[in-house]
Amino acid sequence: MTAPTATPTPPAPDALSGAAPDDRDDTRLHRDTVPSDLPAPVRPTQVGIVHLGIGAFHRAHQAVATEDAALATGDTRWGILGVTQRSASVRDQLRPQGGVYTVLTVGPEGGSPRVVGSVTDVAWPAEETPRILAALATPTTHVVTLTITEKGYSRGAGGGLDVEAVRRDLDALAREEDVAGYREEVETATSAVGLLVRGLAARRRAGGAPLTVLSCDNLADNGRVLAALVREAVDTALPGVEGDDLRAWLAASVTFPCSMVDRIVPATTPAQRDEVETLLGARDEGLVVAEPFLQWVIEDRFAGPRPAWEQAGATFTHDVAPYERAKLRLLNGAHSLLAYAGSLAGYATIAEAVADPALAAQARALQADAIATLEAPDGIDLAAYADELLERFANPATGHTTRQVAMDGTQKIPFRWGGTLADRLADRSAGDALPQGVVAALAAWAAFVVAEVRAGRAVDDPRAEELRSVVEAADGDAAAVRALVRLPGLLPDVADAGSLDALADAVVTAVGTVVSAP
Repeated sequence: MTAPTATPTPPAPDALSGAAPDDRDDTRLHRDTVPSDLPAPVRPTQVGIVHLGIGAFHRAHQAVATEDAALATGDTRWGILGVTQRSASVRDQLRPQGGVYTVLTVGPEGGSPRVVGSVTDVAWPAEETPRILAALATPTTHVVTLTITEKGYSRGAGGGLDVEAVRRDLDALAREEDVAGYREEVETATSAVGLLVRGLAARRRAGGAPLTVLSCDNLADNGRVLAALVREAVDTALPGVEGDDLRAWLAASVTFPCSMVDRIVPATTPAQRDEVETLLGARDEGLVVAEPFLQWVIEDRFAGPRPAWEQAGATFTHDVAPYERAKLRLLNGAHSLLAYAGSLAGYATIAEAVADPALAAQARALQADAIATLEAPDGIDLAAYADELLERFANPATGHTTRQVAMDGTQKIPFRWGGTLADRLADRSAGDALPQGVVAALAAWAAFVVAEVRAGRAVDDPRAEELRSVVEAADGDAAAVRALVRLPGLLPDVADAGSLDALADAVVTAVGTVVSAP
């Protein structure tokens, strides 16, 4: 049976912003208050993109590229409806400003502001699930982009869907697809993957216009990972023939390209907000700060129209994997090492950490391990790229904090260090030698976790309780480090390539020799 063809949604007070006229605060930045000496922001004519996870990174990266593409082509169909996952804070920052905000690009010579208008509004699923589902279903939406971080994908330790984490959305999906169980009210979405799958199902019911779902998160093969999670969600919620129509439509009409994104976007400080307020003459609560560098590599596999992102410097390719692996292992891998080792050494920022010769040497050792496993993308000198990365990390203006980068280690390590470890151990030409850069990185992470638990601080990680239990149950710090290295799902299976015991022993030794004690 076929469910009703529309997802009910209350009308928005404004066709693009969702904000009532009296929501506007004239002390805040708005499209009409942008100083005349700055370029006017784009005024989108419709929403063409729904973005899940509209944090600072998206606003400084994909939204900027979308703005630049519109400025280059005059095509204003690509307004972005942002979806904030964790709280209403970004919505409350941007809605009174009509969606506009400032990007402050900071380099050693100072900062340069620009006002971006590609975001039309931000919605929060806790209060606006019907509106988001309707936006995902409307045929003028052609692209869904995601920056929901690694943990936002609701993956279990084995990499598949953590069904219990998305159970409420899967139950809602089953009811929405079933005529007999259909409810007039729309149930609140509680997970990003669940919201996406429900939106895809609503789109099929509303006529099934093709759609591209573009992951922009730091996951290897991110598009294919997301496609597999969507399929698993549908199979779980709608087993057998119940889900056949949705599965067939997904296969025929929805693509999941891979992409690689790169820009350092540190946390915005109150001082930077004050600085921009002085420059603009209006308060911008949505301000984001970014380094000058921006890179976006996209698999050219779209189901329908897309912005002319190549006009904004994006690279379209048939194979993102070489770019993706280089970035994950060289940039993200070194970034995480510096975060853990730098925090242990008492450094507040990545720039301070990389200025320490000992920590910079550890980062270079990790990069050397990674380079030995990588295929260079066309036109890329990996050694020069690695050096450039450390120079970017040293930009003091970005202020990327070690604790900010240290978040969610169990979700990041499998991709940032695990692949390098597995490939190095599988390389028989290297003999039985362990990759010492990876060993040092694991030592820094394990020592960081032990130090946090021993100090009574909560580890900012989806598996925080498990990490705490492992450390507290261990007989001493060395035993805790060994247990952390053995944490299920943290590293690839290395049983055939080398001994996990030898790796754990090497990490314990490294804690005492290469990781600065707090």
